[in-house]
Amino acid sequence: MARVGTPQGPMRHRTMAEYALMELREAIILGELPAGTPLRLDELARSLGMSISPIREAVRQLEALGLAKHVPHQGARVLDFDIEELRDLFQVRLSLESLAVRRAAERFSDADAESAQAQLERFDAAAAAEDVRETMRAHTDFHFTLYEASASQWLVALIRPAWDRSERFRPALLTSKDGPQERHRAYDTELLEACAAHDPEAAAAALHDHLALASVIFQHELGGRDIFDHR
Repeated sequence: MARVGTPQGPMRHRTMAEYALMELREAIILGELPAGTPLRLDELARSLGMSISPIREAVRQLEALGLAKHVPHQGARVLDFDIEELRDLFQVRLSLESLAVRRAAERFSDADAESAQAQLERFDAAAAAEDVRETMRAHTDFHFTLYEASASQWLVALIRPAWDRSERFRPALLTSKDGPQERHRAYDTELLEACAAHDPEAAAAALHDHLALASVIFQHELGGRDIFDHR
C-alpha cells in the first residue's frame, strides 16, 4: 500500500489518533485509498509510523464518519461512492447551513469578515499551487468561520458530521476545470459579501447556488437531475 503520510514537524493534533484520522480521512477523500480498500491496521501503522492503537481508534472514527465500514471477519474497508447518499447529505446541508449563514449575516462582525477573507486568500494560494489538501482545508476553515459567526454551537455541531461525510465528494469540485471551480470561488465571495452586508437572504441564496454546483460536477451520476431533486 502507498505511504499515505508521515508526521512532519511539530504535530498540531492533540493525539496520535487525531493525526492518524486526518491522514487517513484525506487519503480516502483524495482517492489515495480507493473504495473497497481494506484498512489493515498493521499496514496503516507502518505507513504512518505509529503503533496500532491510534490507528484502531482512527478507523473507528472513519466508520462513524461514513467513510469506512466494518465487514465481519474481514475488518474495515473504504466505503463505495453512493450518489443517493450524496443527495441526502446535500439536502441536510442545505437546511442546516442555510440557517447558519442567515444567522451569521445578522451577527457578522468586522473580525469575522477579516478572518473569512484570510481563509479565501489561503484557498487561492493553495489552488494556484495545485495543493488539493490545503485547498480543502482552507475551504473548510472559510465556511466554518461563517457558521461559527451564527453564535450557535448546536448548529455548528450538527453541520460538522454532514460536512465531513460529504468531503469525499469535494475534490471533484475543487479540481474541476472549465467553469465549475471558478463559479464555486465566486459563490464563496458572494457568500462572504452577503454576510458582511448583513443580508440573510442573499447569504442563503449564495449558499444554495454553491451547493447546487454538485449538479454540474456529478451530472453523469445524477442522470442530469438536480442534486436537490428527489423524484
